[in-house]
Amino acid sequence: MSWDRAHVLALSPDASSRRAAQSLASSHSWPLTGHAGPDALWGECQGSAARPYRTAVDLSGPAYRCSCPSRKFPCKHALALLLLWSDGSVKDGGGPPEWAAGWLAGRAAKASGAAQGSGAAKDSEPADPAAALRRAEQREQRVAAGLEELDRWLCDQVRQGLAASQTTGYRHWDDVAARMVDAQAPGLAERLRALAAVPHSGPGWDGRLLEEYALLRLLVIAYRRQAELPPPLRDTVRSRIGFTIRQADVLAGGPPVRDQWRVLAMRDTVQDRIRTRRVWLLGHTTARYALVLSFAAAGQLLDGSLAVGSRTDADLVFYPGAVPLRALVLADAPPGGSAGELLAGYASALGEDPWLDAWPAVLEATPTREAGSPAPCLCDANGAALPLHPEAGDCWPLFALSGGSPLTVAGEWTPRGLWPLTAWDSGGMVVTL
Repeated sequence: MSWDRAHVLALSPDASSRRAAQSLASSHSWPLTGHAGPDALWGECQGSAARPYRTAVDLSGPAYRCSCPSRKFPCKHALALLLLWSDGSVKDGGGPPEWAAGWLAGRAAKASGAAQGSGAAKDSEPADPAAALRRAEQREQRVAAGLEELDRWLCDQVRQGLAASQTTGYRHWDDVAARMVDAQAPGLAERLRALAAVPHSGPGWDGRLLEEYALLRLLVIAYRRQAELPPPLRDTVRSRIGFTIRQADVLAGGPPVRDQWRVLAMRDTVQDRIRTRRVWLLGHTTARYALVLSFAAAGQLLDGSLAVGSRTDADLVFYPGAVPLRALVLADAPPGGSAGELLAGYASALGEDPWLDAWPAVLEATPTREAGSPAPCLCDANGAALPLHPEAGDCWPLFALSGGSPLTVAGEWTPRGLWPLTAWDSGGMVVTL
């Protein structure tokens, strides 16, 4: 099934790439295009160079490869090829040409290996608790050493004065930010990089820069004395420095807050090719604010389930902190049935309507692969396996969310197999597939 035009254009890294892709999305610019199976797409675009640009797309990622010199991801050629495909202008090309076949095969092999190796969820307990404790202690030492260095740097900035900050260039802050990355304090690195724009922010810049320096030093001192802080403030300090909390720990940390949550506002930002979506919610009954974050690598789609202006009835679990704002949204999973119940319901409906080509499905099952077959399927508690629709791809999010445990999966049952659309894990996490 092709993506629609809006889906493709949402992948664009910027407005200029979107405009350029739309102008290139013509069969006159593409002497060769083709696709094979549910995931492989390729084409040659005749540009200003003597040779056409060769573009390939792995739709299961999605992932892109192009011979053009652009550093944007995806480039205008990949976007244009996807637009042609979404319009139905790319026909089945049999097998991909040699220049695309190797890359596509490598992608498929890597995805297959990752899915088969996902025997534990990303938030599961470490296999070796003692080794995990040693790594945690080593990180604390690195962070402490990095913050001591940052403290000296901040004192030097104030001692030398701020006048030269307007002429030092971005590298002045990038160097110390890189040191914080080495010290495993990414939150501080992000804040330091943002300081490069302050000296050029207009009148009063020196006061704003000094304020930022003071807040950074306050973080340094707070981390140094974290044992004396109340637990919520300690959690906030560590979060600002860059320590993360596993979702499993968040879910176990406190009871969920149920409410009708109004979606107030949304903001997307990009840094280091990672896109972040910030969605602000307000509880109708609790009058409590909440922040829901989602992240996507270049070329991936951000979570669009929370539309501004809408309301959602849901449980939220808040991350710990002095002012708890960030939250996880938990969705109630519907009761899942067995494969036999699904097929019986479909057979009954098919007897009344022999032209029926899709039937709603809600299953309690575990994603797996049948012996001797690379095709993924869903296996219920009785051992009955239902194949996934071949055009649904490898469905790696199902394997990642499951970690070998049963999921509640909703989708459509068709004569060619099940097309999964939504999945819930046992903790209430929901993924739109």
